[in-house]
Amino acid sequence: MSESFTLVATDGAARAGIVHTAHGDVPTPAFMPVGTKGSVKAVDPEELRTLGASIVLGNAYHLHLRPGDELVAELGGLHSFMSWDGPILTDSGGFQVFSLRDTLLHSDDEGVTFRSVYDGRPERFTPELAARIQERLGSDIAMCLDICAPAGVTRAELELAVRRTTIWAQQQRELPRAPGQLRFAITQGGLDVELRRRSSEELAPLDFDGYAIGGLSVGEAREPMFEATAHAASFLPAGKPRYFMGIGDPEGVIEVISRGVDMFDCVLPTRTARTGSALTWEGRLNLRNARFARDPGPLDEGCACPACTRYTRAYIRHLVNQQEILGLRLLSLHNLRFLIDLVAAARKAIERGAFETWRADALTRLTRQPLEI
Repeated sequence: MSESFTLVATDGAARAGIVHTAHGDVPTPAFMPVGTKGSVKAVDPEELRTLGASIVLGNAYHLHLRPGDELVAELGGLHSFMSWDGPILTDSGGFQVFSLRDTLLHSDDEGVTFRSVYDGRPERFTPELAARIQERLGSDIAMCLDICAPAGVTRAELELAVRRTTIWAQQQRELPRAPGQLRFAITQGGLDVELRRRSSEELAPLDFDGYAIGGLSVGEAREPMFEATAHAASFLPAGKPRYFMGIGDPEGVIEVISRGVDMFDCVLPTRTARTGSALTWEGRLNLRNARFARDPGPLDEGCACPACTRYTRAYIRHLVNQQEILGLRLLSLHNLRFLIDLVAAARKAIERGAFETWRADALTRLTRQPLEI
């Protein structure tokens, strides 16, 4: 095991462990709520603690552009700035090259140039800059800058993404970092097993503190994505944490845990909440629907979140339909708690050697009702 990770138990490919960071331990599997701009939308840091979150995610691209990483550093770093004293992972901006690719002006072996989504000015991101931004932010886990290719690109484009991602990881390996800061590399290769193996074999000898599986959940079909996840995880060092970038639906989370993933993040629980929907063991509920108008029950039976312990479906539906901010806040709190509890249950099942039974039961419960639009 590495100094940054302790593997506690395995059950098949599924793993339970602990990631050790400068701001505390993170039990894995771990769902990381996304605070892109230094805030998990509509949720206070103290509420995140109460919900059971052990680590949150921030975004180097957005924080560099607004308010600026130098300003954050001047004010004591990201932990102090957002008043969160637990672990923080910052992504590097590589995903924004994919998700905001309409703004991309130029890409080469040295970095990428794009137009800022805030004011349209050209911005240049390099591996060195990505590392320096995250050093200033003072996050506990800093991600390497990578190339995230969208689904459906040619093999040549995937090969280019793998090659540049490796070159950039090599450059970032020994760059300065904040005190105690861990650095994770990101593997690429899309759905191509050979390229996934190549990416992992190039990055593993560099002995990073952890490894992410990038370039998945970017528009490809689900089953091939899960198959690629299994291959990608199997190629990575067993003694280092594995992070799937960008998955947060309950079924997807269970499936990637079963394939050996330790950490994952997604905006889905809070974004879904802001559309008026709740994640439950009955499936996804659209609280705008008339069938909830007189429903006196909680969003999800047995859930200990503030929404479920204090309010009815009928009341939350009223708030959502009247565009009251409280409704979207309560749904955000619930959806985060639902996912955090789900992952905690998965960990317990792994520790007692009953993960496959738990997984089958959980997936049956989650999929017995159709998702509501």
